[in-house]
Amino acid sequence: MSPAVELPDAEGPRVLVVQNSPTSHAGRLLDWFKEAGVVPVVLAGSELPATLDGYGGLVTLGGGFMPDADDHAPWLPHERRLTVQSLQREVPLLGICLGAQLLALCAGGEVTERSGETERGSCSVDLLPVAADDPVFGGFADEGRLLMIQNHSDSITALPAGADLLATSEVCRVQAFRVGVCAWGVQFHPEVGPERLAQWDEAALAADGYDRVALMESAEADADDNERQSRGLVTAFADVVRAAALRTEV
Repeated sequence: MSPAVELPDAEGPRVLVVQNSPTSHAGRLLDWFKEAGVVPVVLAGSELPATLDGYGGLVTLGGGFMPDADDHAPWLPHERRLTVQSLQREVPLLGICLGAQLLALCAGGEVTERSGETERGSCSVDLLPVAADDPVFGGFADEGRLLMIQNHSDSITALPAGADLLATSEVCRVQAFRVGVCAWGVQFHPEVGPERLAQWDEAALAADGYDRVALMESAEADADDNERQSRGLVTAFADVVRAAALRTEV
């Protein structure tokens, strides 16, 4: 697992970034957060702090396993506690893939293993009308869709009561959602660019009926829109973190 990382020479509220797997790292998030005025602190699941004290935001990354796979990842109970704490304290949270599933589970939703909603590579995600008023997704409401990298076979099959579904697709119903005022889950990977696909297991993809070369070519074709939209979502979340930090200071 990667060691703790805090970007130097940066000012602003700190955001705890939980890395659940050595291969599911923060990628583009680190530079984008720094540019947006927040300080990402990357910690492995086994290194998590007792509480969110001192952090103005929480990001939980992917992992390739279920959010309650405690035997496989023994830090998950504590990560779930931090997720609940973020909801209780209204600390802005962004859950990505596994992180989104953690958020859904902690808030009372349902996650299904190998749900049949498998997605790999660059995929189209449809924004719903409610996204127009959302602090993170509202800036893309006029576009109507996002082009995002996906890599999952498990999915959220029931949202928590009161959650707002922000984006969907024909393949996977729950693509993005908000719980409360400042917790978001996304099934896709804004931190991942097309170059990451070259690291995916070619044999495993073939066994599931995917051609890695074709996936890479499609992702490269979508790369400009993907980077623009991903950066926009991450920057908007950072804006929420900074605004929350200012309210706390007052």
